[in-house]
Amino acid sequence: MSTLYLPAWSIGPDCYKEVYEIVRPYGKKVAVIGGHTALSVAMPKLKAALEGTDLELTDPIWFGGEASYENAAMLEAMDEVKNADVIFGVGGGRAMDTAKCAAGHLNKPIFAFPTLASNCASCTTLCVMYYPDGAMRDLYYPKRCAIHTFMDSEIIANSPAEYVWAGIGDSLAKEFESEFAARNDLAAFKIQHAPLMGTAIAKCCTSAFLHYGEKAMEQIRNHVDGYELQQVTLGIVITAGMVSNLTVETVKNEYFYNDSIAHGFYYGCTVCPGAHKHLHGELVSMGILVLLTLDKQFETRDRLFPFYKALGLPMTMEAIELPESDLPTLVDKAATMDNWHYVPTPITKEQFTQAILDTDKAAKAWLAANK
Repeated sequence: MSTLYLPAWSIGPDCYKEVYEIVRPYGKKVAVIGGHTALSVAMPKLKAALEGTDLELTDPIWFGGEASYENAAMLEAMDEVKNADVIFGVGGGRAMDTAKCAAGHLNKPIFAFPTLASNCASCTTLCVMYYPDGAMRDLYYPKRCAIHTFMDSEIIANSPAEYVWAGIGDSLAKEFESEFAARNDLAAFKIQHAPLMGTAIAKCCTSAFLHYGEKAMEQIRNHVDGYELQQVTLGIVITAGMVSNLTVETVKNEYFYNDSIAHGFYYGCTVCPGAHKHLHGELVSMGILVLLTLDKQFETRDRLFPFYKALGLPMTMEAIELPESDLPTLVDKAATMDNWHYVPTPITKEQFTQAILDTDKAAKAWLAANK
């Protein structure tokens, strides 16, 4: 037997009006967990939408600042969390993954309220967990994804533009990484139905971002809740999350096609002092170019260059403060991650290092020719 949970969602400036009807069948005591800023913008709208109902919200609970097992354990020990019927996760990816981890350990249903369109954590059946110092640790798999994700598009339109920018960079990886990781099984058609769907849906991320990305960035910089921004938000939060849930078997570990070495590049960057200061999706976007270089998909890589330049996504090592002297540290960390092996043919540290250097060289040449 296999069971698969997929995201359900609401989007729009008044989507919190749907919360009571959707949440109430699961109970009435709600532990509200998130980041400080996220809670400050979401709680007033949540309270207004739930006024006059019998849903009981706790006072805002800070998630601890890092997606770590230590912070999840802190939340699990709180009486207001232990006694809650349901959990609301509010904010960005690290807050969401911490709340999901705590909910998973306590076997409580969770509902997601992203206040940023920066990643797909609000919809995924996995949590990216870190050590308290911010270095990548591992992945934790709760039983299921959030029951429902509520995307208040007005809140997202007023969030910092760099998070949507990084979200595009992160989610753009879905098509390239899932195809790369699943290539051999796709070619032999030794692939189950769910990941077969996931690799097909992943292409929707690329087309949406290339078509709507520039306009969406213009809208969020001007705090406009526009159609293009909503479409990009759906691509980052829902489509990417759908791909993740379809391409990862979390119970029997039968398959994992969700990511590959573009995210491996990011994980490597988490232990490099300069690169560590940059956003997750920003680093993943550079990792996409490295993957395409390693895979000798030079035409595809070069076709992305104009889009990267238009959005200001990083194309060179300098753009992410990554000196060549840090490459051994980066590659050593990347090679310890599981996704180092989600490749069509085994790769060596030397090949990965060379792909990073070759990407940097090709991007510099293209930028010089397209000033």
